[in-house]
Amino acid sequence: MGENTKKKTPKKDSFLKGVQHEFKKVIWPDKNTLGKQTAAVVFVSVILGALISLVDIVAKYGIDLLVK
Repeated sequence: MGENTKKKTPKKDSFLKGVQHEFKKVIWPDKNTLGKQTAAVVFVSVILGALISLVDIVAKYGIDLLVK
């Protein structure tokens, strides 16, 4: 009757311990660094979005010229 009891396998335990050990090695950024990195990511995302939009508009204009 005790066959359905759930036990953690040693493999899963060692994996979770390994993950926990790796997370202890992580050096988390301070607020200042985090703010600078976030601003950089937002800035680059906006620039790339604008660039992709520009390429899309030029491609659409070029295709319209070819089709008409």
